[in-house]
Amino acid sequence: MNRSKILSADDAVKKINDNSTVVVGGAGGGLAEPTALLMALEERFLNTSSPRDLTFVHITGVGDRKEGGMCHVAHEGLVKCDIGGHWDYLPKMGKLASENKIEAYNLPQGVLSQLFREIAAKRPGLFTHVGLKTFVDPRIEGGKLNSKTTKDLVQVVNVAGQEKLFYDAFPVDIAFLRGTTADEDGNVSMEEEAAIFENLAIAQAVRNNGGKVFVQVKRLASQGTLHPKNVKIPGILVDGIIVCPEQTQTVASYYNPAYSGEIKIPLQKIQPLPFDERKVIAMRAALEIPAKGVINLGVGISGSVGVVATEMGLNNEFVFAVEQGVIGGVPANGIEFGASINPLAIIDTPSQFDFFDGGGIDLSCLGMAQVDGIGNVNVSKIGDRIIGCGGFINIAQNAKQIIFCGTFTAGGLKIVIKDGQLNIINEGKHKKFVNQVDQITFSGEYAKETGQKVMFITERAVFELGEQGLVLTEIAPGVIIEKDILAHMDFMPAISSELREMNPMLFKQHVDKRVTSNI
Repeated sequence: MNRSKILSADDAVKKINDNSTVVVGGAGGGLAEPTALLMALEERFLNTSSPRDLTFVHITGVGDRKEGGMCHVAHEGLVKCDIGGHWDYLPKMGKLASENKIEAYNLPQGVLSQLFREIAAKRPGLFTHVGLKTFVDPRIEGGKLNSKTTKDLVQVVNVAGQEKLFYDAFPVDIAFLRGTTADEDGNVSMEEEAAIFENLAIAQAVRNNGGKVFVQVKRLASQGTLHPKNVKIPGILVDGIIVCPEQTQTVASYYNPAYSGEIKIPLQKIQPLPFDERKVIAMRAALEIPAKGVINLGVGISGSVGVVATEMGLNNEFVFAVEQGVIGGVPANGIEFGASINPLAIIDTPSQFDFFDGGGIDLSCLGMAQVDGIGNVNVSKIGDRIIGCGGFINIAQNAKQIIFCGTFTAGGLKIVIKDGQLNIINEGKHKKFVNQVDQITFSGEYAKETGQKVMFITERAVFELGEQGLVLTEIAPGVIIEKDILAHMDFMPAISSELREMNPMLFKQHVDKRVTSNI
């Protein structure tokens, strides 16, 4: 029996040298998160002040929005640079970046996901249109998050007469990955994971760069006993296996077999959402879902569209696709975003983004923190708070139709829906419709150039993106335009000559099936 690859997490992290680049697999909410390795690296650094000046790469935000995940390694001295697709799940690392204590980049999740295939093949980098005219574009910010960050990772280039962005490949030394089962030769399966992610591409990239690949798993199998089609990381790429019987599927679920595809659960057991303004927004967005389309959802209110659509009996009319690689089922909301209940297929993330970038999504519903008059949207950075773009840029830039979902204002907003009318009791303290967004995560200019259909849905108003900017097209029953809408915007939108009232059935607690009659 070959047991030479079986290591403790402590022994694995001893192999990391100063100035190494460490790639951390998995996603936020604990999905395929190599927690034991992150904790062991933290312990080594706190006890020995070594290793130092590491560069971390995380394709999504690996953490729990509190103390877990990559917050374990967010220490001055340990971190020199962080290149991340999303930051909101690791607030301690975000704090280091916002305080200018580390070099920090935010690049699109799909770009980083695909870039590892380029690194593995030793190609110079990734050519793509993704990121043009957003904050990732070097003519705007280049994905740099603070003044300490000066090196350019993105260039504007011309390819076959078309403007593209070029994302440089970079060397990678260490991989922290996670699977479910490993045999004694290091072959790894992922049968209990909610997604496959970029594990194969990362392992190939690190291996071909002469680095070391460490994989945390739940259990150990005998040599040669795994079915070859179930092996997602071949043993030829793996240097160390760390067995952690206590590992959980997510931070919220020890193991949900409906996430991994082991079983299908009855959808009627999904808890209905409370009837409030957030549900109104989600229901209005659900009215735009095309029959038999491919639909993508974001987090927050936009993530609720899947649950609401199921309540409305629409779940068999279309297929959801989540950027982590999950196709079909109902996307999980909240901290477990990235998993889906009853998925039809789970593919690797780079392939999912190939499909997304090429226009495979018919409709995407995403959030919005700020919107300006020309249709730019910010979700990635508010003041000093670094949130990150995640897959937002790939999806929003390439979906055939995009709907941005959110309450009209934020911070203390209180609304009562009664007798089919929307009543604003307390207005939110913070405007979302502003003169200038803090960061351009979605470019209204680029959307107009590509002819993309763009909508903005709130509880009291619906806007569309027109040639000159935002156009008010619908208002909620009970809402007064001047007092409840225009007074809380920093700019004056155009008002459609065909302005109409939002579907009145949206404001009734018991959803009438007639609400869906236009789908």
